[in-house]
Amino acid sequence: MTYVLDACAIIALINKEEGEDTVKDILKKATDEKDTVVCISVVNLIEVYYGFVRELGKDEARTILEKIYAAPITIIENINAPVYLEASRLKAAYLMSVADAIGLATAMSLSGVFVTADGEFEEAVAREQAPIHWFRPPKKRGAG
Repeated sequence: MTYVLDACAIIALINKEEGEDTVKDILKKATDEKDTVVCISVVNLIEVYYGFVRELGKDEARTILEKIYAAPITIIENINAPVYLEASRLKAAYLMSVADAIGLATAMSLSGVFVTADGEFEEAVAREQAPIHWFRPPKKRGAG
């Protein structure tokens, strides 16, 4: 199984938010099972990093980034044509950010699942059976 993490999955793990145990379990599988791979698109990683730079400052954010690099997570640094074309289609069809469209398209290209809690994916799941693994119940953007 291939899991592609959304920024919110990493943030939940670091901030010990609801759903962190599910993300921990996925990372443990990646360590324990040869057929389990965990990835994150560099675009989603940018979301994580800039959020922590804003919240905690550059030095603390860099420390968090180093912990992510040490985890069993493959960072996908290149966005190939099939991924950016599918991400463009998803962005045009659904109300989602460019980063989220790239993350979902990456998961689709790897025949994996996108690990998220963003409610913006509910329509894509319903209409396209998008490969989503909810690490906690989905929340709509702006919902408390």
